[in-house]
Amino acid sequence: MLKSRPIIAFVATTTPSRAKAFYSKTLGLKLVSQDDFALVFDAGGTMLRVAIVQELQPAGYTVLGWIIPDIRRAVLDLGKRRVKFERYSFLDQDDLGIWTSPSGARVAWFKDPDGNTLSLTQFERPRRTPRHNKPRVRERPKGAPERSTLRNR
Repeated sequence: MLKSRPIIAFVATTTPSRAKAFYSKTLGLKLVSQDDFALVFDAGGTMLRVAIVQELQPAGYTVLGWIIPDIRRAVLDLGKRRVKFERYSFLDQDDLGIWTSPSGARVAWFKDPDGNTLSLTQFERPRRTPRHNKPRVRERPKGAPERSTLRNR
């Protein structure tokens, strides 16, 4: 029922002015609307609602993440904008805080001003399998004469 419907992402804030600056200026998301209930951003075509709440206990896991093509570049760019990337003692992270997962995906985590954990992920590019030198067989368009018929003319 919902497989072809767009998704809305949610995250919470207790301080909308800080969240607005972080998501729009630091991360570069476009602010679409703002009211007493939420800040709404366009996150690459996905609606991100930053709900305004009185109290917030940040989750102990990643609540939002972005798929990016070049994680090193993104980490360096965000670092220039004063984003601090998280270090986890149980993960083998590189000098920028990027962890390479068993699948080959590379991930880095950071927090928004409310302590929500966000992430960047660069998936390993699928390896192309070498093409075998098989002759290409083209299908004959409907109604087209067979090759043997053309040769006999």
